Amino acid sequence: MSLNLQQPEKMLQGKSIICFAGEDWWYHHPHSKNHIMKRLARTNKVMFVNSISMGLPSIGSRDFFTKVKRKLRSYVKFLRRSPEGVWVVTPIVTPFFSSNIGRAVNKLFLVFQIRLLMLVLGFRNPILWIAIPTARDVVGKLGESLLIYQVSDKYDANTMDHGDRRALIKLLDEDLQRRAEIVYFSGRKLFQEAKYVEKSYLLEQAVDFDHFARATAEQLSPPSDIVSIPRPILGYFGAIESWLIDASLIRYVSQKRPHWHWVFLGLKTGKLGVEELANVHFLGSKNYYDLPAYASSFDVCVLPWVTDNEFVSYGSAIKVREYLATGKPVVITPLYEYKHLSGVLRIAESYDHFIELCEEAIQEDSMSELRKLRQDAVRDSTWDKRVEQVSQLIEQKLSGQTLGKDLEVLH
Repeated sequence: MSLNLQQPEKMLQGKSIICFAGEDWWYHHPHSKNHIMKRLARTNKVMFVNSISMGLPSIGSRDFFTKVKRKLRSYVKFLRRSPEGVWVVTPIVTPFFSSNIGRAVNKLFLVFQIRLLMLVLGFRNPILWIAIPTARDVVGKLGESLLIYQVSDKYDANTMDHGDRRALIKLLDEDLQRRAEIVYFSGRKLFQEAKYVEKSYLLEQAVDFDHFARATAEQLSPPSDIVSIPRPILGYFGAIESWLIDASLIRYVSQKRPHWHWVFLGLKTGKLGVEELANVHFLGSKNYYDLPAYASSFDVCVLPWVTDNEFVSYGSAIKVREYLATGKPVVITPLYEYKHLSGVLRIAESYDHFIELCEEAIQEDSMSELRKLRQDAVRDSTWDKRVEQVSQLIEQKLSGQTLGKDLEVLH
């Protein structure tokens, strides 16, 4: 099943595009690369390379075996074509990027596999879109016509997944920013730290607005696994990681408001330490196309992320815009990316403040004027608009034109 995507008016056409993503197409909540590549695939040949990793977490990590198992399942698929026409490939590589031998082996494996697929699938002089530092070694090896580097995270701060490889990741990241003709930043905090200002652009997150607006615009039947959960419901969808979700906040709120029920939708890689609480429910991963039906049962959409993790502090969670598009009240812990939207969502500065804001949100859910205000804040921030902006910039770079003033450049 797929969304009925409207083709953006000013779409890049007739190009070959290879995207080295930082996520797995099959298992993660869709990130910006997924949304953009789906649309570009309507008029171009697109290959989406699932994350080649930045190294595994330590074997003692609670997430280690879950991530290994998930990667092995992805390897089995190797090459598949998505309903939107994107060629999704999981190349075989080792997780040993921190050693010279490991990187040399991976480089040979990667280049051989991707060049073979390019030959078989008819990719020529591709636009190379890289969104993971460890793909640096394929630059210059695929006959690319343009190099785009998308900085989605503060990569070197992600010690949860690549531990002591921080210096190497930082080196690869800096080298990609230097080499790329276009450097996109997915978050405002990252964008403000850009080094190469003349080629740096803010590629803000966006939303499938009409899709998520269905949560309140239509009478959707609650899915069977949420219909019996008592209201009010504090709902969350997306990644569920032990280092990302503030388990202490959940426990505190659950004890203070035991009649409130937390519902988590998404891939859960390890225990959070709140599983035994009677009012906390983990419903597992859900199809992206079913999320509006679940959101229709939420009383408050929440983002209970930790606030003392450097990596998380640079986050630009897509789900916040998706929450706003539903029209439901939104309560989040402080995230720099969304401070400018404090007038339409609520930002909790403490655990007690989180409770206070949720109580306000539960009381106001039926107020249509506030619902419209939230939706208006993201109504024009669609992925179609982002693809038009991306297409325009790529065309200008390929043709050597001077960049238009309507494109947002860092000054």
